[in-house]
Amino acid sequence: MSAFRVGLTGGLASGKSTVARMLAERGATVIDADRLVAKLYRAGEPGARAAAELFGPGVLDAAGAVDHARLAGVVFTDPEARRRLERAVHPLVRERFAEIARGTEGVVVLEATLLVEAGYAPDFDRVVTVEADPEVRLARSVARGMPEAEARRRLEAQGDGAERRAAADVVIRNDGGLEELERQVDALWVSLQQR
Repeated sequence: MSAFRVGLTGGLASGKSTVARMLAERGATVIDADRLVAKLYRAGEPGARAAAELFGPGVLDAAGAVDHARLAGVVFTDPEARRRLERAVHPLVRERFAEIARGTEGVVVLEATLLVEAGYAPDFDRVVTVEADPEVRLARSVARGMPEAEARRRLEAQGDGAERRAAADVVIRNDGGLEELERQVDALWVSLQQR
């Protein structure tokens, strides 16, 4: 039996990571796109090479790994630089996830904030987005220690989620409590088992 690929997405503080954890508890193999990127940014890895080719060796540390603070200083002040980096790194993430999925049976989930925006949706058998009202997401972000102004900037930059919802096969609403979220994840898990 081959892997059934699920793309899991959602905006800042939507509950995407909580849903990923719940799916893992039910038996899914969950891969965090951010962790894949971190591995790709290690010395000698293709992500580190791509960053250095795009922005020069100054974005690497002495060992040859990406220096996250230096790279952030480049890409978060220049939207075009960020787009160039995303165009270089997104295919690497897709490739690495595909390698993992080929060696996995059952349900394999990629948790990625920009899954739809990066064009990954066609790679999956099912796309799931976790959504919550912007004010709920703002309150959660601030409760986690993010300054309100920063949270508002990130929420604004991520848009209203319409593109995510349009691409999704399943929309999980996470405006309520954990019990309601568990019920929705249970229903999702049953549907994944019946695929």
